[in-house]
Amino acid sequence: MDSALTTVGLPVALGIIMLGLGLGLTPDDFRRVARHPRAVAIALACQLVLLPGLCFALVVALDLPALLGIGMLLLASSPGGTTANLFSHLFHGDVALNITLTAINSVIAVVTMPLITGIAISYYDRGDDVSMPFVEIVKVFALILVPVGIGMLLRSQRPAFAAATDRPVRIGSAIILAVLVLGILVDQAENVTDYLAKVGVAAALFCACSLVIGYLVPRALGVVDEQAIASSMEIGVHNATLAIFVAVEVLDETEISIPAAVYSIFMFVFAALWGWFLTTRSAHR
Repeated sequence: MDSALTTVGLPVALGIIMLGLGLGLTPDDFRRVARHPRAVAIALACQLVLLPGLCFALVVALDLPALLGIGMLLLASSPGGTTANLFSHLFHGDVALNITLTAINSVIAVVTMPLITGIAISYYDRGDDVSMPFVEIVKVFALILVPVGIGMLLRSQRPAFAAATDRPVRIGSAIILAVLVLGILVDQAENVTDYLAKVGVAAALFCACSLVIGYLVPRALGVVDEQAIASSMEIGVHNATLAIFVAVEVLDETEISIPAAVYSIFMFVFAALWGWFLTTRSAHR
């Protein structure tokens, strides 16, 4: 998939998405951890520990081929996407908590993505042909953190501009992801039916479990409903663009990007249905 879509379009797309995240951030979003430590800690534990473990169990149980299995774990280790904020807003979640979780997890992912993906590569014994060089990792997260920093600076210095561009950037992010998914599926057209058969069940199950666990675990541990909804959307709506970028540009294997592309199809539908279920259920209490 060595084309303008990946060599130019993909880095630009990821940069725009992360700029959009920065436009919605202020230093107070990071300080919110001290005010809601319980909700943040539980959500991060689910996202960083519980869900990658569940994903690995699904990969092993369904006996996925190596590259698709690595792709699933890469997806599981990716942080929440900015679209999670939109779903949280639509279904009465604590959007401020979503912003905090996305910001923190995007920074933590500098360590967790290479670690979890590296474990998957070792499990499949594919270290000879699939690797994540440290220099490339640094480049990826420079591409993530620099636009976020620029967005935050613009928010601080030009709040009116940041407010005016926030919505268009969010809409553009969703369109960009849709174009990327379509591009990957077209590029892999001869294998797409086979890929969907192999990874479709795993992606659908992982998406559904992520959304449900992201809500039920915080609620069981005493987190209020609005924050549990935010946690659910944050954990279930991944930054698939980042996972696709790492798969194609760092690991240099388009097949590894297939799980993120397939997951993206499910996550929009499942997140909408799950959010509708939660709000309908609350309305009938």
